[in-house]
Amino acid sequence: MKVKMYNLTNTVEVEELEAGLIIDYSIEAVDGKSMTLPAAFESSFRPDLIRRAVHSSRANRRQSYGHREHGGKRSPQPGMKHSVEWWGKGRGVSRIMRKSGQRTGAQNPHTRGGRRAHGPMVAKDWTQKMNTKEAGAARDSAIAASADADVVASRGHQFSENVRFPIVLGTYTEDKEKIEIESLPAEKATKKFIAMMESIGLGDDLVRAKDGRNIRAGKGKMRGRRRRTPKSILLVVAQRDGLAKAARNIPGVDVAVAKDLCAEDLAPGGDAGRLTVWTKAAIDALE
Repeated sequence: MKVKMYNLTNTVEVEELEAGLIIDYSIEAVDGKSMTLPAAFESSFRPDLIRRAVHSSRANRRQSYGHREHGGKRSPQPGMKHSVEWWGKGRGVSRIMRKSGQRTGAQNPHTRGGRRAHGPMVAKDWTQKMNTKEAGAARDSAIAASADADVVASRGHQFSENVRFPIVLGTYTEDKEKIEIESLPAEKATKKFIAMMESIGLGDDLVRAKDGRNIRAGKGKMRGRRRRTPKSILLVVAQRDGLAKAARNIPGVDVAVAKDLCAEDLAPGGDAGRLTVWTKAAIDALE
């Protein structure tokens, strides 16, 4: 399978006003050379395998949680913070612990304010095993799905009709000087990356992710997850250099290194067909 790369040419326009300099980046995307893609792009589409791989990745990241063992001089666990006594047999009442000097039951799971009957345990194993070959097949299937325009559109991504999948970035020229695209200079790099995506025809998806941010419903907003941001472009690079640093702080945009690529990067939530942009070096590293 072959695909033409996008060669990007950046024309920097500087306008001097009384308030200062206004710098505008006008990037043009033209067809470049064709390159042969790895066999992963021709893999069969297996949504069941992709979803299982994503669920396995999420389960393996899950941290253990649960209450501590009750005893010693440590702070008591919830439901055990009372001074209690047992009345003994022969009174015709149930043998539950009661608050000292009172009739009110305490500590037992079926009493008001008592401990939890079967609470979560730290020793529980949440991991889900998956064969190495299956995980590789799920990743290859997700890669093939990201190269299908219909699957990408069905996931909700927005892009121009003339976008060619898979999207591979070739050369980058700025002021008639050819620069390695992954080594993008740090000055105004984020603004340049947005201009690149707009020149290819992916600007609408960046706007969709930025405007789609909202405050999360429920208690998650109090636990460091206040805002929910839709997933947008996935940038796959060979190494985390200037281009990766330019894209990582844009809402909805994620950056992944080709050698560490997994099914969850390409199919967040288990839904395949993420809008993916590759660099030529990432494609070479994938082989």
